[in-house]
Amino acid sequence: MTAAVTQAADLLLPAVERQTGESPKCAVIWLHGLGADGHDFEPIVDEFDFDQLPALRFVFPHAPMRAVTINGGMVMRAWYDIVSPDFSPGREEATGVRESARQVEALIARENERGIPDSRIVLAGFSQGGVIALHAGLRHGQRLAGILALSCYLPMADTLAAEAHAANRDVPIFMAHGQNDGVIPHDFGKRSCKLLKAEKYAVDWHTYATEHSVCMEELRDIEAWLHQVLAKAC
Repeated sequence: MTAAVTQAADLLLPAVERQTGESPKCAVIWLHGLGADGHDFEPIVDEFDFDQLPALRFVFPHAPMRAVTINGGMVMRAWYDIVSPDFSPGREEATGVRESARQVEALIARENERGIPDSRIVLAGFSQGGVIALHAGLRHGQRLAGILALSCYLPMADTLAAEAHAANRDVPIFMAHGQNDGVIPHDFGKRSCKLLKAEKYAVDWHTYATEHSVCMEELRDIEAWLHQVLAKAC
């Protein structure tokens, strides 16, 4: 076993997996929010109708256990530490964001090994998971099918221009946010969207009359978007 393979194996997170059929042709890697786990979004697979698409594999990884500063140092599943309750620069801990991005890269590499190329993979996430999906997806070295970022924001925006990869400059991005979100304010998510659009990223922005959650109307829009990007990819 090569050093690179060994390193990737060490980074590989445990995950819940669901398939919509035999021999999946595409994959959706979906990252949960702070304090949840991979089971959190597993039920959504049953809410979608993918009869018109080739078989898909949904991968719901469990974030590592780590202390979260704003929660009094309590240890829970988290993609990175949050050091401040406000939304000032540096509220996310960069080391943890980058570590989680490497773990996402390992999950993508495993799908490659199982026969699914990067161009047939969607990176998705909710809240903290959406933050990591944006960070990792825009820096990924191969073209992805799409990025789905729900109730979240763009982290480390000051490093994006230097670190973004040309392969995903035109990747389809679905961003959505609840108008009444009391965890990550709607306006903060919208500012992140505007920043990405100013950099000419292909962002499809959606707003819903909900809180820090995913509503049924949102699920229908996600289903339509997944059909669109995966039909092109597969």
